Amino acid sequence: MFIWLDADGCPNDVKDCVFKASLRTETRVILVADRWFKLPPHPFLELKVVNQGFNAADDYIVDHASPSDLVVTDDIPLAHRLVLGGVPTLSRRGQVFDEGNIGDRLATRDLMEGLRSSGLITGGPSSYSPNDKRKFAESFDRLLSKCLAKK
Repeated sequence: MFIWLDADGCPNDVKDCVFKASLRTETRVILVADRWFKLPPHPFLELKVVNQGFNAADDYIVDHASPSDLVVTDDIPLAHRLVLGGVPTLSRRGQVFDEGNIGDRLATRDLMEGLRSSGLITGGPSSYSPNDKRKFAESFDRLLSKCLAKK
């Protein structure tokens, strides 16, 4: 089992939570990004730098993650592809994506993108809050325990 982290723009609080859980459970974490960055000394971390092409990181994760893994991402189209492949997927704000909610999330994302591009709505998601951090940690621990139990 691997924990995959869509690392571009990932909040440090999320990384810290995942890294601590990785040490506790001795589970490898693969961070996928379009640029190199320094990782802390940690025996279970690996950084995979992909080409900076459109969706290169997403494609890499989809091609390599399996249903026995866990993926953390806020990218809704990526989450959609993973859920269709049976891969447990979680947002950085603690929402578990599944077959029951990913279609609605994708439709909402597409609608909001259209409204933003037409100028009817400006701005994006709110900044990452302590409440988001707490929700992520709780959901991540539950989902990780569930994934590890299937090992």
